[in-house]
Amino acid sequence: MTLRKTVHSRTLRSVLRGGAAALLTVGLTGCMGETTLTDAGETVSRMAAKPVAAVKNLAAPTDAAMRAQEAQSEAILSLQTRRSVLSVGSSYARVADAVLEANSRAAEAELRSARLRARAASKNWLPSIGPTISLTSLGDVVTQLLLEQVLFDHGRKKAEREFAAHDVEVAAANLSIDTNDRVFSALSLYVDAQTAQAREQVMFKRQAQLVRFEDIVRQRVEGGVSDLSDLRVMQQKLAELNAEIKNERERQTTALAELNAMSVRNVQSVDGVTSLTLPQGARALDVVKAQAEADRDVAQAKIDRAGLLPGLTARGTLDENGTSGGLTAGDDGLLSIGTGANLKALQAKREAAQRNVAQAEEDANRQLRRFEAQLASLQRQQADAAGLTAPARANFKLFQEQFQAGQRTIMDVVNTYEAMMRLEQDQASLPFDIARVQLEIARDLGVLADGGDV
Repeated sequence: MTLRKTVHSRTLRSVLRGGAAALLTVGLTGCMGETTLTDAGETVSRMAAKPVAAVKNLAAPTDAAMRAQEAQSEAILSLQTRRSVLSVGSSYARVADAVLEANSRAAEAELRSARLRARAASKNWLPSIGPTISLTSLGDVVTQLLLEQVLFDHGRKKAEREFAAHDVEVAAANLSIDTNDRVFSALSLYVDAQTAQAREQVMFKRQAQLVRFEDIVRQRVEGGVSDLSDLRVMQQKLAELNAEIKNERERQTTALAELNAMSVRNVQSVDGVTSLTLPQGARALDVVKAQAEADRDVAQAKIDRAGLLPGLTARGTLDENGTSGGLTAGDDGLLSIGTGANLKALQAKREAAQRNVAQAEEDANRQLRRFEAQLASLQRQQADAAGLTAPARANFKLFQEQFQAGQRTIMDVVNTYEAMMRLEQDQASLPFDIARVQLEIARDLGVLADGGDV
């Protein structure tokens, strides 16, 4: 009972000395003096005689300043200014809107967490304060109020704020990549369904003609004009075509089922593809992310460097006996024989971060050039297919006339017709192949969704 009353009375006296604690905070902050930053990112403190001026000089970014800093971030600004190449109301935009509304956006939660960490880091310049409770050898409980303020830390606090800010940039890049990947996955499924539908329509037309040819061959076999093997060949061709039609139909059904599973509403009624106008000179999302990660690694290297060097900290305590304070040097780090090598290793880490950005830019440029070459090749094939279809039709018409004149067999006409229809099937697929490559380029450039909406 006596011990409990003693603790209670001391706690009450500590509360009554709240005004003294506030004065202690101002006093220690006044000892911090004026702080400047060197070009190397190091923090240099000078003892000043004006506490109020010192507090103003050490003021860290407020929430409004933090939002302004994000707005000035090159990475975030680059992501926000990207505009979607999907025309409003088009088939692509309708599919994209449906899948984005159903997006769980796990990357958005990570971005929100990173912003909260950055907000917390923006207050790291403030002194840390908290109670300490200890039990003496005599069984008496001693309570104290401890206040610490870093005066000189070789730029550690500033680097921690930089790290948190670049962590937000990395999270924002991940969110943009995740959103564009989701839209691309949905549109890729949509294009697959459209491709299967277009090929199926050509196959239906081919099937109807082959059925007529089969009827002609059957009549000629029954009349003894043609051999039974011709009828067997025609039946085999029809069986293979029916299997191809089933495959295309299943491909379309599977793609639409998967697309509807990731959408908030059924998109089966959407039809057609849209030509995309791709931006020129846009930076790939992977490069933006690599740059943000490199900046974050550099900030981490600054933190690690500051941890290897001794700093200066002011400490003050408040208890029932009054207030006390002092300066502590060397608490952040101790110099050793290997400190020089560790500092060189951190410098090498900065160089490695920049090289990672250069490698990401090279990989993105290579992939973009590959997509551009594929796009040019497909467009050439589309032009060639259009030029080959007309002669194939003329050739088929000529074979029909020669067959009616008795100069060609029915199988010659069938083979000519199938060659023509294969060209039409390939021609029907080419627009969708071009659309798929355009979508891949738009995904890498991050223009399948508006950056501001993301």
